[in-house]
Amino acid sequence: MDLIQSLQNPLLKSCVKLANNRRERLKSGLTLLDGPHLLTAAFDAGRPPDRLLVAASALHKAEVAAVLARFGKTPSVLEDALFAQLSDLESLSGILGVWPIPAAPAPWTSGHILALDGVQDPGNVGSILRTAAAAGVDQVWLGTACADVWSPKVLRAGMGAHFLVPVLERADLPALLGGFKGRKAVTALAGSVSLYQADLCGDLVLVMGSEGQGVSAEVLAAADLRLAIPMRAGLESLNVGAATAICLYERLRQTGGQPG
Repeated sequence: MDLIQSLQNPLLKSCVKLANNRRERLKSGLTLLDGPHLLTAAFDAGRPPDRLLVAASALHKAEVAAVLARFGKTPSVLEDALFAQLSDLESLSGILGVWPIPAAPAPWTSGHILALDGVQDPGNVGSILRTAAAAGVDQVWLGTACADVWSPKVLRAGMGAHFLVPVLERADLPALLGGFKGRKAVTALAGSVSLYQADLCGDLVLVMGSEGQGVSAEVLAAADLRLAIPMRAGLESLNVGAATAICLYERLRQTGGQPG
C-alpha cells in the first residue's frame, strides 16, 4: 500500500473539502464516515463506503482491521498528521470512509413523521435521529435552517441512525405539512395542551423547533395541534433532544409500546 505523505495529494484535498464544506458534499453527493463504529453500521445496513482512508498508526488495530476485511479492497494509507486534517476528534479514530449520500426519499403523506424546524446544533440533530430510529419513526424531515444532516459531526452523533430511518433534508416544511393527510402537531406554549392529554395516535407529523425560537410562524400556522411538555415552574424549555425523546415515546406509549 502506498503511503500518502503530501497535503497536495488530490484524494486528501477532496476529502478535506468533504469534511468542512456542505456545498462540496451537495455537489459531489459524498460525505465522510468517521470511525469503525459508523463504518460497521454502514456495512451492516448494506451501504458500504466507496473507499477507505486509514492512518498509518491504526493499521494494526483490531477494529480497523475488521472494517478493512469487510471492505475487501486496498485502502488509502495516510500519515497520521495528514489523517488529522480530516477529523475534528481529539483522539483520531484511525479510519474514514468516503460514502455516497443516498438519494432523497419522496415525502410521506401519512404515517409517523418527525420534522425539525431550525435545529442547528449538529449534536442535537444526530441524537434526535438516534431517538427517531429507536422509536420507529417512518421518516424525518429537516427544514432549510437545520444543521447539515450529512455532515461528519451529525453522522457521528447519529451513530448509525442515518442508515435506519429515511431523511429528507432542506425540506419546505409548510408545503409538506399542507400535503400531509393526518394531524400536524407542534411544540409551542401559546394555545397548547399537555402532551399527556393529547391523542397522538394515527397519522401524525410531530414538529420540533429550535430551543431559542421554537417553530416558525409558517409552520405554526400549518399545525392543528399544539403540544406542551409539563415542566416545573421557573424553567422555560428543555433541550430539544430531550423534548423530542419525551414526545416520541409518549406517542409510542399511546400506540402500544412497540416501534414499527
